[in-house]
Amino acid sequence: MEKKITTVVFDMGQVLIHWTPFKIVEHMGLTEADKALLMTELFQSVEWVQTDHGTIELSRVVEQVNARLPRHLHGAVEEIVMGWWRRPLLPMEGMGELVKELKEQGYKIFLLSNASVDLRKYFHRIPGSEYFDGLMVSAEEKRIKPQHEIFKALYSRFRLNPEQCIFIDDSPANIEAALCTGMDGIIFRGSAERLRRELREKGINIKETIE
Repeated sequence: MEKKITTVVFDMGQVLIHWTPFKIVEHMGLTEADKALLMTELFQSVEWVQTDHGTIELSRVVEQVNARLPRHLHGAVEEIVMGWWRRPLLPMEGMGELVKELKEQGYKIFLLSNASVDLRKYFHRIPGSEYFDGLMVSAEEKRIKPQHEIFKALYSRFRLNPEQCIFIDDSPANIEAALCTGMDGIIFRGSAERLRRELREKGINIKETIE
């Protein structure tokens, strides 16, 4: 007998909000060379991964990254690391409405995100955040997707039956991990309309399009 889905778990970046590092640096008045340096030395650094893993203080990230960069970029690094989220967050089109409708249909809603400890400071600005029943942040757990342990921690913390859950994430590796731990999943391809159709195919009671 097919298990009924009762719970929808969302990723955040590139699912509920647009998250592209280049968007952060492109409006900082930097040269193309300096933008490239920040992309390499900050966003593609071990330290950036460690912020999501919760194994490094943000001030230490600034210190270590700035040690590799010219002095004129030090302020930009501090601004990004300590408060990129203070800038306007760009909602993923149609996703706030989707979360709201799922909640109105009686589904439980959770967030599972690879993010730094700052996430709770701006969570209220995430589309549909008022409808979430709980969230799990990688930096707080010292575990990170696609590690199976963070999925199991989610199930345990919120007393979820993974067979009754479905996970929405833009990363195939994260969806594969969800499947391995017993939860169904859908790779988000940037379209709320497509996601609606895919959810309906999974038996989720939701409109095919936004009216």
